Amino acid sequence: MLLADFIKKGVTALEPLYPTAEAHSIVLMLCESLIGTKSYTHIVEPRYDIDRKAEQPLAEAMLRLQAGEPIQYVIGRTDFCGHSFKVNRNVLIPRPETELLVREAIKIAGRIQRMRIPYGKSAEPVRILDLCTGSGNIAWSVALGVPGARVVGVDISEAALDVARSQNFSADLKATGALAPTFVAADVLDTEQEFNYGSFDLILSNPPYIMEKERALLRKNVVDYEPASALFVPDEDPLLFYRAVARWSQRFLSPEGKGLTEINEVLPKETVAVFRDYGFSEIDVVKDFFDKNRFVFYMK
Repeated sequence: MLLADFIKKGVTALEPLYPTAEAHSIVLMLCESLIGTKSYTHIVEPRYDIDRKAEQPLAEAMLRLQAGEPIQYVIGRTDFCGHSFKVNRNVLIPRPETELLVREAIKIAGRIQRMRIPYGKSAEPVRILDLCTGSGNIAWSVALGVPGARVVGVDISEAALDVARSQNFSADLKATGALAPTFVAADVLDTEQEFNYGSFDLILSNPPYIMEKERALLRKNVVDYEPASALFVPDEDPLLFYRAVARWSQRFLSPEGKGLTEINEVLPKETVAVFRDYGFSEIDVVKDFFDKNRFVFYMK
């Protein structure tokens, strides 16, 4: 089968689920992952013929896509902050807007690190805690972006932690001197548990925050495939994870430290109130590139 024909048929098959441009992008991603073609191969090589051995894997993958499964789970990876992360149905698929949180975290951590240079070998490393780490996309991205930083990622899901620990950035670690994050199994909602990892300069989190009543607004590929426990919170208590994050921050954030958390865009004032109740006085709501309320940054 010609690659151009496969792409055309694949886009048509996915159009009931996605806008045409998105369907086209998904099929190109599938081809790149399974047969190594580029987004332009079918254009510059209109007679490019798909190897017969690849036809069956492509057909099976298309059936999964037509059922609504996200392309990231089908190919087993996704791009985030310039890195390729393993993902499966045990973890959320990292969103582009979360990259803004990571960029800000890297900027702050880098500034702290530079301020400690005069202390030489006795300088304390920058310490960062990532609550609800999932695939480890935030923890790994910050660790790689700030070589020498000590990052701890926490999640209740052992399956998610398996994914986080399995991310393979050995070449990056060797090239930059960055340190792999430490991943710890713990229930973030258990705010009074023992946690013997000291204090942190930065506490980051992207906790569950979508209310159950918002479920109907989400696409099938999200609701049917991504882990509900990492997405949804009860309508009657949508801020429970923010109270937990605030308490962890109260306990473990250093006096000059800063917290950054992703939020539900419809609950910015309520989320700010939670952190104010826990003693944080410098609190800012930050918008994402869609101009939606997306993050709360806070300090003591």
